[in-house]
This record gives sequence, structure tokens and C-alpha cells, in this order.
Amino acid sequence: MKSFSEPELQAEILKHAKFLKANKGDILIKEGQYLNFLPIVIDGLLRVYQQNEDREILLYYVGPEQTCMMSLSSAYFDYYSTANGIAMEPSEILVLPAHLIAEWQLKYPSWNKFIINTYKSRYDELLNAFGSVAFKPIHVRVKEYLTEYVKNEGSNKIPISHQTLANELGTTRVVISRILKQMEQKKLVKLYRGYIQLKI
Repeated sequence: MKSFSEPELQAEILKHAKFLKANKGDILIKEGQYLNFLPIVIDGLLRVYQQNEDREILLYYVGPEQTCMMSLSSAYFDYYSTANGIAMEPSEILVLPAHLIAEWQLKYPSWNKFIINTYKSRYDELLNAFGSVAFKPIHVRVKEYLTEYVKNEGSNKIPISHQTLANELGTTRVVISRILKQMEQKKLVKLYRGYIQLKI
């Protein structure tokens, strides 16, 4: 991995790590699970979220050469996971024993930088997510989510269900369906089974 420059660290990773392959939809970490390992994504994408009854709230995504801050905290401080992690696509994951995290921070500058950068980037993401939930009305967040998808993917057809969109934005399917219906009446979107078309 490019993040880890020291040959000795690379050798230790090869010695201690296990490689895990996950299929799309595999639950890799469950809330309340005791974690004695640290997952680092080699390829693919993980979605980290919390769940309460029928509602989910997205915390962040974990891409290649990244790790999950919640898992890092749980493994580092020897306690249970406070979030769930699911593979959004076929993924390859490096799994490291938890006891090496602090040891390597003292021995390898690139590992220490990786850990600090993980906390900083995830903190920024969580702060932005909190600000969005706290200060933006849900109909604004729905529109922004759809617009951002079109901008990133280059297509105005968004293959997402009402339930999945609700999970992404931390609300209920009923609320999302009502907002999308209002947007359709205003001719901002067109609703189809399995996807939403944003009018451009």
C-alpha cells in the first residue's frame, strides 16, 4: 500500500495480515460486536452506518487504502463497535490484529500518519453530516443528494429505492416518498420503479 513507506512495516503487514474477500451486501461489522481487528480496504467500498429500529443514518464510506474510524476506535481502546459496516460492492479487505495499532504508531511514522489522518478525515465527514442533518430541511437534502449523484455519475437516472434513499439521509421511507411525490408534482423529478429521473 502506498500509504506505508517503510520496508519493515510492509514486511510486518505481510506477516500479520489476513486478506478477506467480501461480496456486495456482506455485513462485515455489526453494532455491538467486539473488535480485535482493524480492517483496511484494499479494493471496493464499505458503508458505515448506525441503525435504530427502522431508521439508519449514514456515517461515511470507506474506500481503497482507508479504514473505518469506528472500528479503529473500538480496536484501539478494546471495546465494542458502535456502528455497522456493509460491503457496497465486491471488496478486498486487509485485516490486522488490534494489538499492533498502538505498537506500530510508535515504530513507524507512516502508520502514525495514517491513523491521525483517518481520525481527522472521518471527524470532518461526521461534522459535515451532523451540520447537514441539524441545519438543512430534509427536502433540501433530498434534492442535494440527487443533484450530487447526477454530477458525479453523469447520468440523470438515479438507480435508488425510496428506502435506500431514506437510509442514506437518516429518515424514513414514508418521508422520502412524500417529498419525491411533491418534487414530481413540481416536475423536478420523474419516479419509476427502481430509479428516479432528475429533470435537468
